[in-house]
Order: sequence, then structure tokens, then C-alpha cells
Amino acid sequence: MLPLLASTADAMTALGGTDLLHLAVETPAENAPDTGGLAEFLRGFFGPLFLVIVSIVAIFFLFTREITRFAQFMILAIFIGIVFYVPGIIEVIAVAIARAMGVPTE
Repeated sequence: MLPLLASTADAMTALGGTDLLHLAVETPAENAPDTGGLAEFLRGFFGPLFLVIVSIVAIFFLFTREITRFAQFMILAIFIGIVFYVPGIIEVIAVAIARAMGVPTE
């Protein structure tokens, strides 16, 4: 344990803080909000909005004949779309980066 955290734990024990610690761990599940369908709802709500905005900006770049900006925008939009529409991609990328840096992952 880090020295700073060890001294904090010792101070909590000296003040009788261990009695309060179990309250933070034992939170009742019936009071927690149900967030089971939250991600699907947000994808269903913001997905079409994202596609409309991407389409409008892409058409604008095409009509103004800014092909370089159009290509840059489309690459960025594809990247954001992949992150938005594929749910587990952020975790997979984080684990891959950690393994590439030599950090052991479970």
C-alpha cells in the first residue's frame, strides 16, 4: 500500500472509521436505478442524429468542393461511428494498449 494511503487507513482506524466503512460497501440493490437498457436507448436516440449531422456536413464539404476536408471529416466520422456503435471496442482497445506497453492484464 502507498504510504499516503496507509497513513489514511491508520487515521480512519484510530478515529473509529471502520464502523462507517461497511456502510459504503453494503448498498441495497433495490434502491439503485435500473440502467439495463440505457446504452441501447442512447444509441437508438443519438444514432440517427449522428448520421443526419454527418450527412449534412459531408454534403456541405462536397458542394463547396473541399475534398481534403471532406476526406478528413469522413475518416473522423467513421472513427467516431465505430466507437459509438460497437459497445465493447473501448475496452478492447484499452487492453490492447496495456498489453503493448507490457502491463499485465487479467
